Amino acid sequence: MNTRWPRWIKILVSSAIGLAAIAIGYFVWLLFLGGIAISDRAMLWKMLREEGGETPSAEVVARQLRVPEGFRIGVWAEDVPSARLMAGTATGDVLLTQPRGGRLLLLRADRDGDGRSDGRVVLFEGLDRPNGIDLHEGWLYLAEASRVVRVRFDEAQGRVEGTPQPIVTGLTADGNHWRKSVRVGADGKLYLGQGSTCNVCIEPDPRRATVMRFNLDGTAGEIIATGTRNPYGLDWAPWDGAMYATENGRDLIGDDIPPDELNRIEAGRDYGWPYVHGRNIVDPEYGPGNAAKIAAATPPAHEFRAHNAPLGIRFLRHPERPSDYARTALVALHGSWNRTVPDGYAVVALDWDADGRIRERPFVQGFRGEAGLIGRPVDVLEAADGSIYISDDYAGVIYRVTRSMPPPPPT
Repeated sequence: MNTRWPRWIKILVSSAIGLAAIAIGYFVWLLFLGGIAISDRAMLWKMLREEGGETPSAEVVARQLRVPEGFRIGVWAEDVPSARLMAGTATGDVLLTQPRGGRLLLLRADRDGDGRSDGRVVLFEGLDRPNGIDLHEGWLYLAEASRVVRVRFDEAQGRVEGTPQPIVTGLTADGNHWRKSVRVGADGKLYLGQGSTCNVCIEPDPRRATVMRFNLDGTAGEIIATGTRNPYGLDWAPWDGAMYATENGRDLIGDDIPPDELNRIEAGRDYGWPYVHGRNIVDPEYGPGNAAKIAAATPPAHEFRAHNAPLGIRFLRHPERPSDYARTALVALHGSWNRTVPDGYAVVALDWDADGRIRERPFVQGFRGEAGLIGRPVDVLEAADGSIYISDDYAGVIYRVTRSMPPPPPT
């Protein structure tokens, strides 16, 4: 080290190098020496290196992915690494964020009938890790890592008009859950979900691990829900306007606890993190001494299996959907990493009965099977024609699920 540097700089640099070495050593111990239960070390290694799997062949998709009777699934677009959240246009095009690449894509609708997207257009690149996206009354809303912007968008032409206007700025983007989700609600307000910096901690920034609400121009911002570790998927039930958000529970306290959650978001509610998880699992680090906070926490509307990692959620609205999907939301389960036996890696249907009870059933299964791990679902989108799109950031593809045509009647 250069001896002309001040002693405090030498100490600082040496400390930083030492901490980096410790962090790398700890990661290697976790990943390869079994310090914790890990579902798939190869998958985790690829994720951390920002790599993924290959596009599954049509034969693998047909053999391994399973959908309910009356549906079929196929790859609709490929070579879209870091494929995250989607928005659909009235003309059938799909907007897709790619946080790691800093891009926003427009994927053309399948107008030639070959079952594939007809091409793509890069609407923006060089963005700061874009994730959340929505379209509303001629505006495209986009959540980057530290701000939310909007820009005029012509759905008929599939093009943006002008440059993005920042409407929410100064958001923190450090730590674990830097991705932001943004949607326009049934009440015409803009909602922003922002996750925590950590697994469990007390956040110095009160906006982390919350759901916020703004006017459409970004003014009058307020925190409406707290204690939500990672409120990722946001949507509203069409029958009563209730808002729901998916949440990934904390890690490192067991294979089967705590459950991941679906929360019914109501203004003024606290959902328990980091003090309590699920309906009554007290956190071993932050629960003791916080009985009042635990008692006041709002329990989840639905519990997913631990470490299934629910991300995107979409309530089905198409008028010609099957009758047994009348009060249904589809949820993408990204799949476990912190679990001895891998779990998740699916899209599930949540059905609401007349009394508000929720039942979970399979919709797309088989992303992990005999051919190994072929994908990790992130988001679900119902298109204007009733087709269902599923983004997959591991294989870098978009799947499309359509209704199967019944066989012709016998003659």
